[in-house]
Amino acid sequence: MHRSSGSGRDHRIDVLRGICLAMIFINHVPGNHFEAWTSRNFGFSDAAEAFVLISGISVGLAYSGGFRSGKLRDGVVKVWRRARTLYGVHIAITLLAGALFAASLTVLDVEKLATGLNVDPLLQEPLAALAAVAGLVHQLGYFDILPLYIALLLAAPLYIVIGMHRPWTMLAGAAALWLAAGLFRLNLPLLYADHGWQFNPFAWQLLFAFGLAGGIAARQGRKFVAYRPWLFALASAWLAFCFFWAATRQGPLPGADMLPGFLYGYDKPYLALPRLLHVLALAYVLTNIGAVGRLLAMKAFRPADLMGRQSLAVFAAGSLLAVFVQIVRFGEPANLVGDALLISGGLLMQYSLARFMAERKAGAQRTRDHARAGRNVTPAEAPAA
Repeated sequence: MHRSSGSGRDHRIDVLRGICLAMIFINHVPGNHFEAWTSRNFGFSDAAEAFVLISGISVGLAYSGGFRSGKLRDGVVKVWRRARTLYGVHIAITLLAGALFAASLTVLDVEKLATGLNVDPLLQEPLAALAAVAGLVHQLGYFDILPLYIALLLAAPLYIVIGMHRPWTMLAGAAALWLAAGLFRLNLPLLYADHGWQFNPFAWQLLFAFGLAGGIAARQGRKFVAYRPWLFALASAWLAFCFFWAATRQGPLPGADMLPGFLYGYDKPYLALPRLLHVLALAYVLTNIGAVGRLLAMKAFRPADLMGRQSLAVFAAGSLLAVFVQIVRFGEPANLVGDALLISGGLLMQYSLARFMAERKAGAQRTRDHARAGRNVTPAEAPAA
């Protein structure tokens, strides 16, 4: 994979992740005028699948080198430390969302919205609900991606250890678990809901594993799946079919009632096969078109690049802003001007946060560099008093 000069990062990953975050924010405000233009309307997968795949690539790039050095414990600690950070952020934004609804209910009639987003338990029995939130067995609507990512990071060391030496064995095991999850409806439980996790980790780990395999290969300076003209043509044809089928709203695939939904439908919790194949084909095509990298390096994509680099802060802020926008819009008819102001305002706030975080990190790095340079100055080089 091509990496941007100087930083050691692949600019395509950051830009695409930033675009995914923007689309996730837009899709988390249901009924707005702009959700019709997000990726889920032009294929079988949506921004969530792309985000998980990119996350797997990023984990493979960022952490597989630590496992290669032979210090297994250090590698595991680094990955699990990241999972701990995500856990803290998830708890914080869930509590803030509950507080936002609690404040809104005093002045606005948004009880139905609170029920739809599964906020009621936090308001009606807060102690029990808080314990369930801490155990990840209670998740608010649209606040269920981070729990998946936490679960994937906890499992990531095992996948990395196997994937560094036998990537296809890792993928075969992940595929077997995905198949078992679909056939036997394996999922983690949720309290206060009649279903399991919306992003079922037993199923979604397969997509993450594909990303890991790509990231590990990129860390080694190679492509996991090399360019093949026939494979590129097949992937392109599949994307064209998916675009036609979704854009023209054809509904279920022909013969869908003859197979389990996770094999031939659009089942999201169990990562249905058409969704999985769509996002994998999209990734393969985009990474094999050189013009895509040049396009994403253009100045117009720098805001998305910055948002992608600060993805956790942007996602957390976007989740809370989406709740706020839903509250503001609740009960009101859709309005193009109002939606434009709310959506663009929310995206601008996320970009501003990303810029602030980047400048803060850059300042901290300069301070560390100056301190390190000061420690390296010899007495002969030291300035006279």
